[in-house]
Amino acid sequence: MSVEDAEPVNQPLSSTSRPAGTPPVPPLSTPWTDDLDPDAPLPEHPRPQLTRGDRWRSLNGRWEFTSLAVDGTTHDPTATANADPSPAGTVRREEIVVPFPPESALSGIGRRVELMWYRRTFEVPDDWRSGRVLVHFGAVDQVATVWVNNQFVTRHEGGYTPFDVDVTGVLRASGDQELVVRVEDTGNRGTFPVGKQANQPGGILYTGASGIWQTVWLEAVPTRGVRRLDVTPDLTGFDLTAELYDGTDPAGPADLVVEYTVAGVTVTAASGQRGRVDVPEPRPWSPDDPHLYDITARVRTAGGEVLDEVRSYGGLRTIGLAPDAEGRPRITLNGRVTFLHGPLDQGYWPDGIYTAPTDEALRFDLEQTKAYGFNTVRKHVKVEPARWYYWADRLGLLVWQDMPSLPVVLDNPPGPQAPPVPEARTRFEAELAELVAALRSVTSLVVWTPFNEGWGEYDTARITGELMAADPSRLVVADSGVNCCHSHPDTGTGHIYDDHTYVGPGRPRAVDHRATAAGEYGGLGLVVDSHLWPGYPIAYEMTSDPDQLTRRYREVSADLLGVVRDLGLSAAIYTQTTDVENEVNGLLTYDRRVFKVDVEAAAAGNRAVIEAGSDAGSD
Repeated sequence: MSVEDAEPVNQPLSSTSRPAGTPPVPPLSTPWTDDLDPDAPLPEHPRPQLTRGDRWRSLNGRWEFTSLAVDGTTHDPTATANADPSPAGTVRREEIVVPFPPESALSGIGRRVELMWYRRTFEVPDDWRSGRVLVHFGAVDQVATVWVNNQFVTRHEGGYTPFDVDVTGVLRASGDQELVVRVEDTGNRGTFPVGKQANQPGGILYTGASGIWQTVWLEAVPTRGVRRLDVTPDLTGFDLTAELYDGTDPAGPADLVVEYTVAGVTVTAASGQRGRVDVPEPRPWSPDDPHLYDITARVRTAGGEVLDEVRSYGGLRTIGLAPDAEGRPRITLNGRVTFLHGPLDQGYWPDGIYTAPTDEALRFDLEQTKAYGFNTVRKHVKVEPARWYYWADRLGLLVWQDMPSLPVVLDNPPGPQAPPVPEARTRFEAELAELVAALRSVTSLVVWTPFNEGWGEYDTARITGELMAADPSRLVVADSGVNCCHSHPDTGTGHIYDDHTYVGPGRPRAVDHRATAAGEYGGLGLVVDSHLWPGYPIAYEMTSDPDQLTRRYREVSADLLGVVRDLGLSAAIYTQTTDVENEVNGLLTYDRRVFKVDVEAAAAGNRAVIEAGSDAGSD
């Protein structure tokens, strides 16, 4: 989003004004705030595309939490195996509810922390001892150093990507095992991608989310089994590739075979090799029919012994470009021109900040996106837990995924940005590569965006080319909103030219090989008393009541319909799904309790736009 005229500053959650031991209260609650069980939050399996039955345990819940003063001298930020996991200079010892960031009320902390220690114990079932034991982290912002039983086991950089560590070799023979995690997070003062997170939130920047903010879990895996499973679809079947653990056998995994089964069809491939499964009577996945196939992968020895079995899923679909009747490039889904229409989704919660309070809440936003008649959702400069993408796959929403941007100074009016320092570039590219690998198998994900409105932008053509090469099965918007707010020229790279115009929509014309999109437009606001985050409410255009808001939404939708028909627009993203902190331009309030825009009226207009921009008869 572009910079608004107003520059209010949010009132941060604070623990200093409440009695000791009293949990913080969010400025706004959601319908799921009180559903949280602090002893077992978010208990669902966190990785739906690679499961092994019940051989896993959530480590979410109450952890010991120690935060330290940040003075730049307490600890060396480049922790190594020799680092002492015990904190010194303690300023506060508390209890935190994982996986909610300490800034959130649901964590029980309710304030910003930049240097922190987490500790808990866990037990390993006896029947897990014959294989490997892994500790998985969905995401930790920004640098995580992990010890188990006082033994250093891993260090991970980057706040948006999952990582795991094999702890088999450091487990005690019986009893409690100790897990300690140190986290350092400098927020948007540092050189990591942060998206909209800010140490001093206000305007279009929001409360930061440090520390552990996605599920932590334990898993038992065979000594020789599947580490990851890549699922790449087309319209007739799946290309499947399983990466295996090396194992302790000197022969390595070369003597193993992988057996893939989809829709009753089984094929076998050598370890690490692609297996192709052609599906009989294939049924394509689409927003109108989000059909998914169950996928099973088994690792066998040459003699036929099954060493590992994992389950996944995938949908048959393609995404591409094709000329329409007037020769303009258009986006195609499954070979047919399909208009992508959806809201900008920031993924923020007033009670959990970066983490939805429950899985039902995570699903709710996507369900309401469908109810409003959209077929797409743009995940804006944030990455969600794997279950969010699972629900997009299941419900049938095309996903336009942004890479979280590097820290940026948003002046008003916006001015030229200094190029990122080398360390920031290295971290950005490493995390982008990890993100592509982590989300490679998501059926619903069809568009990548490495840069938004020039924030932290550099080497655009190179980054875009490398992204297209790394994932040729999807489309790429090189710089969303290249027309506005910054000095970076259009490089002409990628598959889609994206215009941002508020209230808009803009009127981009196809001038080269790229399709065109209105990647941000709208921003119509309405203040709903008793449903506001502390701070001055802002929007691109404010309305006085729900009727006026709905009327203006329908007018803007009618304008969009004309752009689609006249100029062959391929996609449009309305700002936004919900209010976020000071912004009040959501279809729903920030607490998800009030539908601000009439659902039936908006859905009718949105479906009309999609119909006008799609061609059921194209091929």
